Amino acid sequence: MITVKDNVFRLDTENTTYIFRITKFGHLEHVYYGSLLDQDDSADVMAQKSSVSIGSSICYDGSDKLYSLDNMCLEWSDNGRGDYRQSPAELKMPDDTFISDFAYLSHRIIDGSVPMKTLPSSYGGDQTLEITLKDTTSDVFLDLYYTVFEKADCITRRAVLKNESDDPLIIRRIMSMMVDLPDECFHMYTLDGGWIKEAHLHKIPVGYGMTINSSTTGSSSNRHNPAFMLASDIATEDHGNVYGFNLIYSGNHFGSAEKSGRDIVRVSAGINPHLFEWILNKNEDFETPEAVLTFSDKGFNGMSHNMHDFVNRHIVRGQWKEKERPVLFNNWEATFFDFNESKLLQLAKTAKSLGAELFVLDDGWFGERNSDEAGLGDYNVNKKKFPRGLKSFADKIREMGMDFGLWFEPEMVNPDSSLYRAHPEYAVKSPDKKPVLGRNQMVLDICNKEVRDYIVENVGRILDETGASYVKWDMNRHIAEAFSPAISNQGEFYHRYIMGLYDILSRIFDKRPHILLESCSSGGNRFDLGMLCYSPQVWTSDDTDPIERLKIQGGLSYFYPPSTMGAHVSQSPHQQTLRDTPLSTRFNVACFGCLGYELDLKYLSHEEIKEIKEQIAFYKKYRRVFQYGRFTRIRESRGKENKVIWQSTSNDGALALTGFFQTQAAAAESDDKLIVTGLRPGRYDVRKR
Repeated sequence: MITVKDNVFRLDTENTTYIFRITKFGHLEHVYYGSLLDQDDSADVMAQKSSVSIGSSICYDGSDKLYSLDNMCLEWSDNGRGDYRQSPAELKMPDDTFISDFAYLSHRIIDGSVPMKTLPSSYGGDQTLEITLKDTTSDVFLDLYYTVFEKADCITRRAVLKNESDDPLIIRRIMSMMVDLPDECFHMYTLDGGWIKEAHLHKIPVGYGMTINSSTTGSSSNRHNPAFMLASDIATEDHGNVYGFNLIYSGNHFGSAEKSGRDIVRVSAGINPHLFEWILNKNEDFETPEAVLTFSDKGFNGMSHNMHDFVNRHIVRGQWKEKERPVLFNNWEATFFDFNESKLLQLAKTAKSLGAELFVLDDGWFGERNSDEAGLGDYNVNKKKFPRGLKSFADKIREMGMDFGLWFEPEMVNPDSSLYRAHPEYAVKSPDKKPVLGRNQMVLDICNKEVRDYIVENVGRILDETGASYVKWDMNRHIAEAFSPAISNQGEFYHRYIMGLYDILSRIFDKRPHILLESCSSGGNRFDLGMLCYSPQVWTSDDTDPIERLKIQGGLSYFYPPSTMGAHVSQSPHQQTLRDTPLSTRFNVACFGCLGYELDLKYLSHEEIKEIKEQIAFYKKYRRVFQYGRFTRIRESRGKENKVIWQSTSNDGALALTGFFQTQAAAAESDDKLIVTGLRPGRYDVRKR
């Protein structure tokens, strides 16, 4: 619910309150964000008080010598008016200065969410507050949007900058949101790593100066996920104040927490300003990605529950929203590039007998794709592997009683491909330098509409010909040499690339809503809310070692629900770590996600075949709870670091599924204690699978 009274804006969810107000000079002063307040709580009582002038401060206006922007909690700040903390925007204004001063002009309250023109966004909000600010000396306007999601206890924020001046405005940095919070001995929690070690949780004290979480690879990246938390130093999984932030964006991101000498922490999130420059001519506007904010006084699990609800209800959409994901078999680790139709059909037959519902044909089905050195960019089916074509193969899979899915890597091209030989200008590369390769491939220039049309036409054609009901959309390298002859200002490249990607995904899948899209980028290199607007699930990591997956899936679980995580059972010892793990452990971790199998089935023993059949039957029985139940991380009662406990509870509180994992053996281990939370009162049976 949004209320406005006496220049005070109040945004309430079921359990939180967010308050800010207009100052006498038109700035937006942040007052409070935290647990739900009584309606009669006064903003004047809670707001900062200034009684003395602070040394070295810049006085904004001579009529009030105590009014200094540098010492205030704000919702938006500018350059050149006395606030020396980092501004959410760095703008070269139409007068060629970097001085801006946005003050309140008007506001309105809108029912529901306000869709964006250029980027994906959340949906299903209860109300939206639109506040228009105007620069005090030019015709430049800034619209700030706040959307309230009452049940999910989330608020989203974004900004739209408009230039109505005759001269151009140059954007060098613009964040989606900024808010100043009183310090609570905050620590920043980030999800960091790299290929096959994505989303490891790290804790950083927020000291004086700036703590940054960012990506510059051209994607949201496996190095630093866009999501981060600020938590008080006494917060635990179930107690204490935790603020969560995320960004609905798949490109270079930037998040920061800057602690001032006055112990105010400025939080910002948005597009990374690295190599970014956007020219805004008269009557043009620029939309920032949408940022997501949440607060919980019930610790990290409380914050996670808010974010999970938000993703499931307001990000994932279409026919697959809250629809149970199929158990799939993927042929990649079973065959790599070395397969033919006969070998695949035998794998499919066995997979079906085990209980798989979907057969996914991975890399190697097109062009001269017998290794990763050739074929990307081509869509002609490899007739040596499929002499009767791909449709015939897909029909045979369906005749077995399984759905058919297909792997693509549409954003890439190999120099050794028919596409590159015909159109070398389609690849992203410097006009004067020898191109650099990653995994023997180059990135296609999807800033170019002709390239986007090529991808849309060919991927769509293959999907329609084969009748595929699932797509794995991969991207196996970072962007370098960010240059496109299709655009005049190369500072716009990274953002236009991401807008081009969203355009492609919309044009392919909006008209094919029955297809389940799983995003992948060398595993979890693009695990973000932007992709989840199109792909209901993401391939979590190329690392399928279950002990490593406890860290990866556990890290992601702080912000993303299990329904979004692709999780496979693979061969052991594992290719990534050479660790040997039991088949039961591999399944027990993978079942807390969207289950799949990815191993050579012909090497299974009779005992393993029986065990996998039982695993899949068990998963199907409780699939709804695993994918959409209330996921909770439980701290082992003695604080043992070699124990990991996960729990999914049914939404009616009548059933709990608990995974109790020991990652290492220790001498003379004492007895374990099973802790179960979130069930409604009553007497329960405890069963071990």
